[in-house]
Amino acid sequence: MLSALGLAFFGFLLGVRHAVDPDHVVAVTAIATGQRSLGRASLIGALWGVGHTVTILVVGGVLILFRIAIPPRLGLAFEFAVGLMLIVLGLANLLSRNTGPPRQSTARPLFVGMVHGLAGSAAVALLVLAAVRDPRWALGYLLLFGVGTIVGMVAITTAIAVPATLATRRVGVARRYLVLASGAASVIFGVLIAVQLAGAGLFSSAPVWTPR
Repeated sequence: MLSALGLAFFGFLLGVRHAVDPDHVVAVTAIATGQRSLGRASLIGALWGVGHTVTILVVGGVLILFRIAIPPRLGLAFEFAVGLMLIVLGLANLLSRNTGPPRQSTARPLFVGMVHGLAGSAAVALLVLAAVRDPRWALGYLLLFGVGTIVGMVAITTAIAVPATLATRRVGVARRYLVLASGAASVIFGVLIAVQLAGAGLFSSAPVWTPR
């Protein structure tokens, strides 16, 4: 019983820590800085976490139950998709200078979370396989990992929104500058990810990939 509780707590904590990975923070920052309230920003984080958890449960669950290994090229392609998505998110923010703040949508953070979950599912599945032999406990671990990710992401987006909201109350144009800054950061980070993965052999005949 104690070992089960320890495993559950460990999965939850890893989920919270997983939420603060740099690519995750950059993605939600690009979305959350355009929100006008703390509640809306928190919802963005929750939706991102839900999308991430759904993909982790579905893809990670299949990998665990059937013990499937993702080919290196496919794994690199998943992570490359994250880089492209960050570029698109950033460009949307940068282009909003002329078109106004990006349209608020609940589908966008959900989709972004799903793409991130797809890229991270292999690493999480390998971690679970190394620690848990019973498939039922493994799926439970994935679920708690996802819950931890949701909690962590809600905390992050709320923390991002606090200074943004305070700044816009004092300076009317502050939100626009924050949106543009987060957009630039997202584009730069996305390009760095894409270049790194291309260097790892994504488009070569012998790609090298380590799940992370």
